[in-house]
Amino acid sequence: MLALWALFLLSALVISWALDINSRLALSSEGTRMLKAEAVACSGAEVALNPTTKPSSPYLKGQLNNGATYEARLTGEGGRLNINWLVAGENPDRLEILRQYLQNKGIDLNERDTMVDSLLDWVEPNVGLHHMNAPPESDDYHPPHALLTRVEELKNVAGWAEFTATPGWDNDFTVSTTLQSGIDLAWASREVLLALPGLTNEMVDRYLQLRQGPDGVDGTDDDTQFTSVEEVWGVMGLNPQLASQLTQKGLVAFNVPVFRVTSVGTAGKATRTVQMVFRRVGVMPQVITWREF
Repeated sequence: MLALWALFLLSALVISWALDINSRLALSSEGTRMLKAEAVACSGAEVALNPTTKPSSPYLKGQLNNGATYEARLTGEGGRLNINWLVAGENPDRLEILRQYLQNKGIDLNERDTMVDSLLDWVEPNVGLHHMNAPPESDDYHPPHALLTRVEELKNVAGWAEFTATPGWDNDFTVSTTLQSGIDLAWASREVLLALPGLTNEMVDRYLQLRQGPDGVDGTDDDTQFTSVEEVWGVMGLNPQLASQLTQKGLVAFNVPVFRVTSVGTAGKATRTVQMVFRRVGVMPQVITWREF
């Protein structure tokens, strides 16, 4: 009886040991795949950093010898609404762009006032200044009084919780401190373009149809190549006086040399993403931000 009991204990120990080894091997294998996915995602980002790489380049998709693959997307960062630029100095023309964008998203007047004033309080370096529609500071709510360093910080600003809970809410935003120019018409989305004064649905759709080409995607070979803001205004048919005002006030720009690359690496079932914002200056790009997730 004792022998059988000892044999039972020994069998249990062996089975437990085997299961532990199998679990460790599985974890090790998963870790290796994640490491490969991260490495291949970085490879895609490095390809995008090359000054000769265009958004339509076939080299933004590739596969390494170990079977891991990457797919990178290169877009202009200047086409996004730069929150720090919009609120800087409380310029009424820039703030109106943000207000119009929020209005187009279905945010009513009272909510917009709260969101914008709270954002101004959030970045205002003068602690004693308080905007009328922003909530007072408290132990539970204390704005840092500094510019945003990540778009995700908007989630913490009073009044922005519901807006930032919707999927894809951050697609049109950036907080890049190197972007001190107007909105890049070469990359701005339909929603961003419609936030500019005087632009109608018909004007924007006519322009985007040409800019994106037959496939409806920016940065591909069938895109119409515009070279200046004036060309864009001509296609839209914008009133020359309003077009001149938008340009002279610095609200718009064209072909800003700041880009975002989002590179997705895959190894087996493991997936990793690397995202960079960088400025192209000569042969050595200047990396501004780097994220992995």
